[in-house]
Amino acid sequence: MVDATALLADLTAESDQLDALVSGLPPEDWARHTPAAGWTVAHQIAHLAWTDHVAGLAATDPDAFYASVLSAPDPARLVDDGAESFLAPPAALLARWRDGRTALATALAATPAGEKLPWYGTRMSPASMATARLMETWAHGEDVADALGVTRAPTARLRHVAHLGFRTLGHSFAAHGRPVPTDPVRVELTAPAGDEVWAFGPAAATDRATGPALDFCLLVTQRRHRADLSLVATGPVADEWLDVAQAFAGPPGAGRAAEARP
Repeated sequence: MVDATALLADLTAESDQLDALVSGLPPEDWARHTPAAGWTVAHQIAHLAWTDHVAGLAATDPDAFYASVLSAPDPARLVDDGAESFLAPPAALLARWRDGRTALATALAATPAGEKLPWYGTRMSPASMATARLMETWAHGEDVADALGVTRAPTARLRHVAHLGFRTLGHSFAAHGRPVPTDPVRVELTAPAGDEVWAFGPAAATDRATGPALDFCLLVTQRRHRADLSLVATGPVADEWLDVAQAFAGPPGAGRAAEARP
């Protein structure tokens, strides 16, 4: 069973790490372009603030959440419009993000473990919602770090991201219009500290994906192209999965292009 208190503490720690990266930035750095097309550092934080807000609605006022979905002028631009709507000068944007993520953590802590919260195309337990928020905070934090030329040391919190990436195997295939495989896949990842292996799936599965946990997390959040990562797929299901993997809800992500090689 998931330790909700520990999970929410990890979500807070992940948010605080990104907060520390951006809180002292001069205004011109907030305007830096990130790897996400059309998004600046400010857009990345505004997106997190907006998503925390709608996740809070899902946890506290499902009717208001559904109303926000139905009132969207262009569902295809929901995410971009959400980020745009939450843009503000850096100090105000930071305050908005901090207040929203604190309110969300409080709401998730108060939600019974067995309750299912509405979300885009699915329903989620409070633990799954917290895990998804941690995944997004880490992934968008990578975008910010890339824009600033900063390399962040991976932490044990990536286990949450890796587990979510494993659990969304079926969604990854379905989102790309491909049949969901019935053969299981075993995932074995070297933890960031190098002192243990994080394993998911049946030990006897013949389809396997192995490599560094950081690389797997970069893949399932589509922050790096598969060709630029040290992941090994054994078996046809695992091999196809690594081409379409995505840990986030919604339609297929555009992913990232492979790095140019001489």
